[in-house]
Amino acid sequence: MNNLLKAEGLSVINVGLKRFADDVISQGKEAVKIDWKPLANGRKDILDALDKVDGIKEKVAKANKEVIDRIKKSKPFLEDIDLAINVIEGMEKNLILHAGPYITWDKMCGPMKGAIIGAVLFEGLAASESEAVKLIEGGNIKFAPCHEYNAVGPMAGVLSASMPVHIIHDREYDRYSYCSVNEGLGKVLRFGAYSDEVLARLSYLKNEFMPVMKKAIKESGGIDIKLITAQALQMGDECHNRNKAATSLFYKQISLYIVKTESDFEKVQKALAFIAGNDHYFLNLSMPACKIMLKAGENIEYSTIVNVMARNGVEFGIKVCGLDSKDWYTGASNYIKGLYFPGYSEEDACPDIGDSAITETMGIGGFAMGGAPAIVQFVGGSTDDAIATSKRMYSITTDLNAAYSLPVLNFKGSALGIDIIKVIENDTLPVINTGIAHKEAGVGQIGAGIVNPPMECFYNALLAYVKRYNL
Repeated sequence: MNNLLKAEGLSVINVGLKRFADDVISQGKEAVKIDWKPLANGRKDILDALDKVDGIKEKVAKANKEVIDRIKKSKPFLEDIDLAINVIEGMEKNLILHAGPYITWDKMCGPMKGAIIGAVLFEGLAASESEAVKLIEGGNIKFAPCHEYNAVGPMAGVLSASMPVHIIHDREYDRYSYCSVNEGLGKVLRFGAYSDEVLARLSYLKNEFMPVMKKAIKESGGIDIKLITAQALQMGDECHNRNKAATSLFYKQISLYIVKTESDFEKVQKALAFIAGNDHYFLNLSMPACKIMLKAGENIEYSTIVNVMARNGVEFGIKVCGLDSKDWYTGASNYIKGLYFPGYSEEDACPDIGDSAITETMGIGGFAMGGAPAIVQFVGGSTDDAIATSKRMYSITTDLNAAYSLPVLNFKGSALGIDIIKVIENDTLPVINTGIAHKEAGVGQIGAGIVNPPMECFYNALLAYVKRYNL
């Protein structure tokens, strides 16, 4: 090496360990550092699996095109609102749905436990926190992921029988998805709060708000959620953490029907004030719309496209269109990197949680940050970072979604169709922008930022894919 460094005009390209380049530079020579690591960290089982899938790449491409075509044709409309037990098939009085993949009570994080206690109290199954915990620990309450019931929920995602749900109908494929009503910010159930204030708000949504909305939605003939999303993306939303434009567009439509169908002025005023005062109201419409659109690609053989990403505060899980729709591929949830509210830090944070990553799975949310520059003030980084993030997501997806175009990228469609193969081969993970929940129940949101799924989810899905198709 020393003799080599004596050569005149020598320039060195260093691949791998940076200290070799540092040694060259310290001796007055030029060195370019190339950040490199082996594909799949050199895991032979993953490399072998990639080679096997490459052998059927024509089948994969054909299947993925079919998935994308089906997703694009989906037509999600808000058509009703009703109690979960009335419309969600298989819902029971003692069943509580939650965000993310399957998890048991003993492994749940603080916010999810708090939200479940709140749901038990709201359902009248227990009269106190201690009674609720005793009932749960006695095995009298069942748990399941929202996704297993065609539902989604932000943060803890807890949904119980007597809670009102938005009903989204895919008019192309005649399927339904469901989501609770967004409670707003502060002390709310989705962050694990279950005070009298929280339970009173849930009662209002069930007993007063839902009947007003039910009449209004019926009178509207259905509200096109896909269209509102497309318009909001043109107005600076990304429809995950920023829903100001989308909520305003929804309010503009639904308010006319509320006024038209509800004769009690006090109820009208209260319902309108509730929506107008909650910029995140549309999130609980965006999520089930994304869910039902992605479901259109379910069970297409040989597809490698992801149609679910969800987190329960402990594990991150994905589902893949070409694999069994009941199977989850999981890894440990990461901590979110971002901006914390005054007085809080990562030490206070719960790991990544919520079903809201379904928006990124559909190519909006974090994937559309480039078109929502104001979001960086909430999650950190710069406008340039947001644009670079949106551009980077094209490397792990199979197509563009012209319906969801981004003005800042010359109206290029958002990145659509996360491909497990591209994620692994490009060593690039999907980007999710999300709120940060306190690790203790009921404290609420303490910040917001950026997070990635663990690569383990994609490795596990790939290995299952190879086994499923006997490659």
